[in-house]
Amino acid sequence: MAGDPYAALGVSRDASADDIKKAYRRIVKTDHPDLNQEPAAVARFKAASAAYDLLKDPEQRRRFDAGEIDAQGQEQGPRWRTRQHAGAGGNPFGDAAGHAGDPDLSDVFADLFGQRTGGRGGGFGGFGGFGGARADQRGQDMRYQLEVDFLTAVRGGRTRITLPEGGTLDVAIPKGVRDGQTIRLRGKGGPGLGRAPAGDAYLDVSVADHPLFRREGDDIHVVLPIALYEAVLGGKVQAPTIDGPVNLTIPRGATSGQRLRLRGRGVNGGDQHVELRIAMPSKVDAKLAGFFEEWRQENGYDPRRGMATG
Repeated sequence: MAGDPYAALGVSRDASADDIKKAYRRIVKTDHPDLNQEPAAVARFKAASAAYDLLKDPEQRRRFDAGEIDAQGQEQGPRWRTRQHAGAGGNPFGDAAGHAGDPDLSDVFADLFGQRTGGRGGGFGGFGGFGGARADQRGQDMRYQLEVDFLTAVRGGRTRITLPEGGTLDVAIPKGVRDGQTIRLRGKGGPGLGRAPAGDAYLDVSVADHPLFRREGDDIHVVLPIALYEAVLGGKVQAPTIDGPVNLTIPRGATSGQRLRLRGRGVNGGDQHVELRIAMPSKVDAKLAGFFEEWRQENGYDPRRGMATG
């Protein structure tokens, strides 16, 4: 990411956290390498990923806006003055292993050798070439954005993602994963140095909307159209659930807005709530109109009675 992270996402500097998330999701849907292999799209996706990684963290965003860090998350100004010459006389970087344990200096050496958290950088590179023994150093943690379709999120499953820097990663999606949840993959981050272990990969999950289902907690909500005669007479109809269609009994005299519950048909033991909605036929013919005209003369009622406001 070069320049302004707000520009990379196409938002203003006073954009809300929700606006920033929505902007990033729009870019993922159009420019993710799985969807668009054009070089310009890949570049936009990488820039947007880095920008989102910076701006989604309120503290990092505050520090960037205040000029304390740059668009890459690096400190604006040196932090290593007091021990800058440690180990002088041989290797100019001296006791690098000692610096790794110093919270005030570890970030500096990470910057010098290209190791950054949040999925940027690539380890210490050629540090071993400075002449000393290569220090053991745990690999860097990586962070990625993962969009999951609705049914995979509620049922669980597996998917393969293409990483911004190339390569693929197989991911097991736990059953019932929620929008905004983070999946941790141990040992799937950057490689470690020497005998140290690899870092971890963190996947920030966004769950796509579904045309039928809506989730609230572990409950699933769906609107079910029913025919006029099914509302009057009642009967059994098929209703969709996240695990496939089931038979649902419509009570006689059902009305639009009435809710029925399917116990245990939600996520991880939750319920499914079915809201009935009467759907009129596409054409009201003379026979149907005549029947209701006759019925109205004998049984007419006013469903709006009592709604007058004066």
